Amino acid sequence: MGDVAKDLTAGTIGGAAQLICGHPFDTIKVKLQSQPTPLPGQVPKYAGAIDAVKQTIAAEGPRGLYKGMGAPLATVAAFNAVLFSVRGQLEALLRSEPGAPLTVNQQIVCGAGAGVAVSVLACPTELVKCRLQAQSALAGSGVATLAVKYGGPMDVARQVLRSEGGVKGLFKGLVPTMAREIPGNAAMFGVYEATKQLLAGGRDTSGLGRGSLVVAGGLAGASFWFMVYPTDVVKSVIQVDDYKNPKFSGTIDAFRKIRATEGVKGLYKGFGPAMARSVPANAACFLAYEMTRSALG
Repeated sequence: MGDVAKDLTAGTIGGAAQLICGHPFDTIKVKLQSQPTPLPGQVPKYAGAIDAVKQTIAAEGPRGLYKGMGAPLATVAAFNAVLFSVRGQLEALLRSEPGAPLTVNQQIVCGAGAGVAVSVLACPTELVKCRLQAQSALAGSGVATLAVKYGGPMDVARQVLRSEGGVKGLFKGLVPTMAREIPGNAAMFGVYEATKQLLAGGRDTSGLGRGSLVVAGGLAGASFWFMVYPTDVVKSVIQVDDYKNPKFSGTIDAFRKIRATEGVKGLYKGFGPAMARSVPANAACFLAYEMTRSALG
């Protein structure tokens, strides 16, 4: 089995583990990010993460926490194949000799390169996911066009293709997606390598156990969101914005309007669930990836 096929297989299994562990947290994050700003004297739909969990389970049952999972699950193979395969090929290019460990800075470069590649796949997937996750938060907001009901991932795609400019509509939010994925993956893979080397006491990390990989993966995931969270908020609000009567004209406009109406705090809506998700989800992802990659030789 070639290196690309090994990275594809291991990345797919790692991505599935990440998705299963982290999707409920992601659902709450998107609900908090996309809920309408309350009018003066009114309270927001969700008082916080715990309240969002309670309301979601009360209204939709536990399955509501997994709403929108179909889109990323259907593309997890392609997404993680690209992420880990591009990273693996960049690692091969940067190695001084076959099998030689890379420096932290080299892993940062590999992560950034992988981020460029996955942005193209991530954008339409994220749009479908966010629409499904956010629709219950947007319903009842008083803006009729925002209360569109989708029957599932394919229904979102059909409606966007039919009513929002064709294929171009599926790539709404590409700029903030790239602004999230490139620095986010650079930070994630850099922190992952730095933590492994710290725990191993040197650049040879091949002897690390599962516990060390879990710690490194958890810290790596946390670094991703810590680095790019405001960009993710902007991405989410753009992707759920109404096509016919948009609130935002673009990435910079969305950033400015959120900051003007809600302050810096508005750029960190849902930060708690995102960070709570990042540690176990990415720990599971990297552990599953490393174990599968090692088993494949």
